[in-house]
Amino acid sequence: IKIDGQNISEVTQDSLRSKIGMVTQDTSLLHRSIRDNILYGNPDATEEDLLKATKQAHAHEFIETLTDPFGNVGYDAQVGERGVKLSGGQRQRIGIARAIALKPKLLICDESVSALDVSVQAQILNLLLQLQQEMNLAIIFISHDLSVVKHVSDKVAVMYFGKVVEAGSAKEIYANPQNEYTKKLL
Repeated sequence: IKIDGQNISEVTQDSLRSKIGMVTQDTSLLHRSIRDNILYGNPDATEEDLLKATKQAHAHEFIETLTDPFGNVGYDAQVGERGVKLSGGQRQRIGIARAIALKPKLLICDESVSALDVSVQAQILNLLLQLQQEMNLAIIFISHDLSVVKHVSDKVAVMYFGKVVEAGSAKEIYANPQNEYTKKLL
């Protein structure tokens, strides 16, 4: 496997992991401030990096309005256990900002929109596509919902019990699925 033309067996795990961001279905947030949650993966990020990441993730505006019972506001507001004080879309945007703060070359989105309603799902997908262009990111979308990958992926691999059973462009697979399992998904 090569990333940017470099064989991954010739790099350290730390250097490889530093170039990979991840946004999962259930963004794990710590009972800490918004700032701490975003900088969790990159504590050396500057305040400028933090603001840039939250603006790119379309999170800055709602973060500035947050308050907590202790009088903290904005980036200093506590999110509650597992981010209970935030909506699903807000938690995902915090997760995306956290990934952006890492300055990754590869972003893995593992069921990152499956727990969201359709309108928020569309907003997050559009945001990720925008970030892909702005940051020159490679994005891997993992989803059980083929309608998600239909709109965001250049190439699709349909897996069944750990094996690729069909691969091609989303348009090709939707137009003419070759595998029985893929036909059932559509």
